[in-house]
Amino acid sequence: MALKVGIQLFSVRDMMQENPKNTIKKVAELGYKYIEPANHHALEDDGVGFGVSAEELNQILEESGSQVVSNHIFPFTDENIDGIIAYNKAIGNKYLVFPVRYFASKEDVLELCDILNRFGKKCKEEGLMLLYHNHYQEFQKFDGKTVMDYIVELTDPQAVGLEIDTFWTMRAGVDPVDAIHHFGDRIKLLHQKDYQPVEGEPANLFEKWGYDMDLTSSEKFKASYSHDGFTEVGCGTMDIQSIINAANESGSVEYIILEQDFTRRDQLESVILSMESFQKYEGISWD
Repeated sequence: MALKVGIQLFSVRDMMQENPKNTIKKVAELGYKYIEPANHHALEDDGVGFGVSAEELNQILEESGSQVVSNHIFPFTDENIDGIIAYNKAIGNKYLVFPVRYFASKEDVLELCDILNRFGKKCKEEGLMLLYHNHYQEFQKFDGKTVMDYIVELTDPQAVGLEIDTFWTMRAGVDPVDAIHHFGDRIKLLHQKDYQPVEGEPANLFEKWGYDMDLTSSEKFKASYSHDGFTEVGCGTMDIQSIINAANESGSVEYIILEQDFTRRDQLESVILSMESFQKYEGISWD
């Protein structure tokens, strides 16, 4: 078994904003055939967030030989879930991703679990699966247990899975390999980028801010780390080969998806560099 390499279109978000159809074609031409959109306009757009209809997207996918394998939806609500499911069924996608949440208390965590179960049940009834994508705040603890462990214990494994972001897992002081072993077959997808140490900022962000830090909003989250800590796959310090090995051993992970949150380079140059660097690892496939 080999992990299939995909791309999260957030990595080329400026290009998507300018011309989403050509951008999808371009990344497919480069060799990224497995695509994960990032729809940050889900209240107005049921699809990929840039006004591309299911019919238009299907034509692009057919012409480029690519496919949508997952889709980040934000915000994900009771009001838009039916349209989102319908769009993603129309393009043959089976994974929908709840991409982010912030927590002030255990009650916030329990509320998230209820939402995931409700949305997951609806997705399952329609032949899709809901995944939760982590950042580092999901490794905060409430009553001695991490948010991630609450999610795994309190949601239906047949309806709710995980997309583990290995970078953010590491920024929480957790070895991504250990996390893959710990969460086991709940993991369906991985996000991969690489880490470049930043002077004055520990790899484990909790060492700087403490585990009881206030991470209750997007603004506070974004203010808690430096963009300089991100780099392209193979250009940093993460043990990506061990991550790939662990994911392949799990038997449940299908795709390893490039997600470049920030880069010093042009976004297209960045994803090309990561593609070239991916070639040195074993246990992956582009087909």
